[in-house]
Order: sequence, then C-alpha cells, then structure tokens
Amino acid sequence: MSIASRFVSACLISLFSWLMSFALVTLPAQAGAIEPYVLRYLDAKQPVAVRVNEQGETRSFSAEDLSEGQQLFSENCLNCHVGGATLPDPTVPLSLEALKGAMPPRDTLDGLVAFIRQPMNYDSTEEAYLCRQVPESWLSQKQVENLAAFVLRAAEKAPGWGTTSF
Repeated sequence: MSIASRFVSACLISLFSWLMSFALVTLPAQAGAIEPYVLRYLDAKQPVAVRVNEQGETRSFSAEDLSEGQQLFSENCLNCHVGGATLPDPTVPLSLEALKGAMPPRDTLDGLVAFIRQPMNYDSTEEAYLCRQVPESWLSQKQVENLAAFVLRAAEKAPGWGTTSF
C-alpha cells in the first residue's frame, strides 16, 4: 500500500471515528441503565451468550452488563478503537476475524480479558505499548469481563464494527 493510500485510509478512519464517537459516546451510565446502542445494535433485549474459551463454554451477559461494557469502552478505549477500528494500526481492527487471528486468539472472553490485562502485539512477540495494561486495581474482573463481552458482541452483531475499508 502506498504512502498516499495509507494517508487517505488514515484520514477516512479518523473521519469515521469522529462520526462514530457520536453514536458510542453517551452520558455517564446510571446503575442498571441500558444503553440504546446495546439494545438496537447488539440485539441484547434478552441475555446473550458470549463464548468464554476455546472449548466452547459460554456465559450469559445481560443488557445491563453490556451497557456497562460499552460505557467502559467509551471511557477507556474509544480514543484508539472507534467503531471497532484500531486507529494506530488500521490493519488490526476489533473484528472477530482479526481477534481470532491474533496470537493467542482474542475472540473469546478469556482471551480478550487476558489481552486487556496484559496487552501484547498481534503475534505476541512483545508488549503492546499502544494499548494500556488494565490491572485489577483499575478495573475489577467483572468490569473487564463486561468490557470484553461488549467488544465481542459488537464484533458479532454491530453493523460496520471492525471495518478496515470504506
């Protein structure tokens, strides 16, 4: 890909990110509040099953859990990951395909939580310094699981989530 193409792609992703920020940024969540985005785009009117591990075990997350995950995503991840894109490296979005292709895979709750706690680059050869490490002193295990469940459900259901081209 030429430098000009990369520049145009980065500009388009930035514009898309700016536009999507209006769809994802919400007022601070009230306890038990359900975000309209979660109901409409994540189809979470009823609890949804999220794959926990490679053995196929699942765990149910309520609309409230996913709303908390969306709020945490908006507060902590949105600067680099608007609409599932990855602004510092647009070739590695938060799509299920890209999450599954990482080493180790991040397309399960356990895999994504492990990454959030200790970010590594895509092939796990070194620490990922562009993504912040999230210790339990910052976010509880439940909060990180809700955040990861939001990302995985968005990757599965939300239109345009994790798009690399426009």
